[in-house]
Amino acid sequence: MEVTAKQLLEVGAHFGHKKNRWNPKMSKFIYTTRNNIHIINIEITLKLLKNALQFVRSVAEKGGTILFVGTKKQAQNSIEEAAKRCGMPYVSNRWWGGLFTNFEQIQNSIKNYIDLKNNIDQYNSNKKILAKKSRLLEKLDRDLKGLVNFWQLPEAVYIVDPSYEAIAVKEIKAKNIPIIALLDTDCDPDLADWPIPANDDALRSVKLITNLIADTIRDAKGIAEKKEEIQPEPEKEHNQNEALEENQKREEQKEKEQNTEESAEE
Repeated sequence: MEVTAKQLLEVGAHFGHKKNRWNPKMSKFIYTTRNNIHIINIEITLKLLKNALQFVRSVAEKGGTILFVGTKKQAQNSIEEAAKRCGMPYVSNRWWGGLFTNFEQIQNSIKNYIDLKNNIDQYNSNKKILAKKSRLLEKLDRDLKGLVNFWQLPEAVYIVDPSYEAIAVKEIKAKNIPIIALLDTDCDPDLADWPIPANDDALRSVKLITNLIADTIRDAKGIAEKKEEIQPEPEKEHNQNEALEENQKREEQKEKEQNTEESAEE
């Protein structure tokens, strides 16, 4: 998907944090300082964003899964909406400790959540139990609704603000899964395999970049589907070639028979 520096500037992606809240490792991404606020070099952001989108495309084209993670208020809606739109799992309320490092146990919790959601009506006869189960379902729904089809670890993870999602980053790193990260001037860029330096506190900035990730996945999925549709063609072509060869053999056989008959008449 195409994106321009103008689009990034319009959503305030270039605004970083105050000077006293920065991570020195982000210095290579900072253009200047204005009113005691770091200004991110938007040209570098644009280049790294395009690199990240290329990686996202390569994962999606192979049918890989990318988990969307963003539990801070500025990211929650964008993460949920974008992940749903491209058919990817997401965590937008709370990262459950052990989601990656204790995956089997978390899977059991997801199964229990799905079972409770599908069978909540069986408690209608007992108002007290129904109220208790409904409260539990509401809590689980907030945390696990984006993971109902999450039965294996993803090929990559997209994170908004890796500093805020420190527990998630630690678990993801333990599993050596690539991280695509939207990170501000207070983050450690070394935590991301595909860093995207930009404002992670502005709603419009988070939404633009998150939507670009989702759009790239949707586009790549479309390409993958087209490739699957094209796959039978060589076989079809092979069958057509065989038919042509058979026709040619039949024609040659006819000519031989005609020649034989002519020779017999003579």
